[in-house]
Amino acid sequence: MYIHLMEMSPTPEAALQAGDLLRDLVPDAGHLRHMPTHLDVLCGDYARVVSSNTAAIRVDEKFRARRGGDELLHAVPGARLSLQDLRCDVPGPGAGCAGYGRPAGRGHPEDLLRVQVPPMADWLEGFVPMRMHVLVRFGRWADIIAAPLPADPDLYCVTTAMMHYAKGVALAATGRVDEADQERSRFAAAVARVPAERMVFNNTCQDILQVAGAMLDGELEYRRGHYDAAFAALRRSVELDDGLPYDEPWGWMQPARHAYGALLLEQDRVEEAEAVYRADLGLDGTLARACQHPGNVWSLHGYHECLTRLGKQEQAGIIGQQLSLAAAPRRRAGHCLVLLPPDRGRLALSTWYWPVTVTLRWATATSALRAAGAARHRCGPGSSA
Repeated sequence: MYIHLMEMSPTPEAALQAGDLLRDLVPDAGHLRHMPTHLDVLCGDYARVVSSNTAAIRVDEKFRARRGGDELLHAVPGARLSLQDLRCDVPGPGAGCAGYGRPAGRGHPEDLLRVQVPPMADWLEGFVPMRMHVLVRFGRWADIIAAPLPADPDLYCVTTAMMHYAKGVALAATGRVDEADQERSRFAAAVARVPAERMVFNNTCQDILQVAGAMLDGELEYRRGHYDAAFAALRRSVELDDGLPYDEPWGWMQPARHAYGALLLEQDRVEEAEAVYRADLGLDGTLARACQHPGNVWSLHGYHECLTRLGKQEQAGIIGQQLSLAAAPRRRAGHCLVLLPPDRGRLALSTWYWPVTVTLRWATATSALRAAGAARHRCGPGSSA
C-alpha cells in the first residue's frame, strides 16, 4: 500500500528502498515481484522494470500451470504482459520487446472474455490490443497493415478500434494517405461500438481511444502537409493523455509528447520541440510527476538533437551522456539487452517518434523469433527475455 501511495506522490523515489525490500521477499509471489516496478518506471529504471515483470510473469505462469484452468488465473499473466509492453515502449530499441513475438491476446483467451458474470470482456478486452502500441512505436508498418482484424468485432471492440488506429498510422507513414483516411473512418465507427463500461483499470476505453483519434488526426494532417492542423491535433492528444486518470499501466501507452516533439523538430520548430522534450523528461517542473518520463531514450534523443541545433553545447554534453547510458546494452536479473555488431540486426527508424533516421543495432524481436511466435530471446545458459 505504501508503494501505491507513493507512486501517486511528487516523490516516488522516496519509496524505492521499500520496493527493493519487497521485490524478492516472496520469490513465488508474482504480484510482489511486480509491485516495485510501479516506482521503477516513474524513476526511469526501465531495465529493472522489464526484468522484474519478466520474473513476475514466470511466477504467474508457474502458479497457473499448477492450478489448471482457473479463469482469473489467465487474467493475471495477461495483465502483466500488457505491463511488459509498456516497459518495452518507453526505454527504446534494445529493451527486450515482449510485444513483437507475442500473439495478440495471449493471457486473455476468448472463452474467458465471453464470461458474462462477471463481465470479463469489460475488464480485460482492452488489454488485448496493447501489442499494437509496440508495433507502432517501432515502425513495424508492414506487420501492422498485414495484421488480421478480429473475427468478432463486437466482443473485440476495443481491439478492432485500436487496430484501425494502428493501420491508419502505418498507411499514413508509408505514404498511403487516402487509405489511411479510410482507416480513420473505420476507427471512428469502431469507437462508436465500444460500450461505456469497457475499461482498462481506472480509465474508460472510450477516453483512451480519444487519445488515439487525436494522434491519428495529427498524423494524417502532417502527411498531407497541413502542419498547423497536425500540431493542433497533437497538442490535443497531449492534453487528453495528460488528462487520463493515473493508472498502472498507463491508460495510453505511448507518451503523446514524443510524437509531437519529433514532428516539431522535423519541421525545424526547434525551440518548441525543445520545450516539449524537456517537459516530458521532467526537467522543467511543468508537469505532474506521474506525467514525467525521466531518462527515456526517445525524449533524450530528441532533446539532445534540439540542444545541439540550438548551439547549447554544454547542456547537449550533459544530455548526451544520459542518452548514451540510456541506450547502452545491459544485462540484469536474467534479462538480456544486447546491441549487435555493426553488420547485423540493423533497424533504421524514421517514424514520427524519431524524426531523423537513426540506425540502431539490437537483438530483440528477430524475424526468427516472430516466425516462431515466441516472446522470449535466449541470452545465454539459463536466461531468457
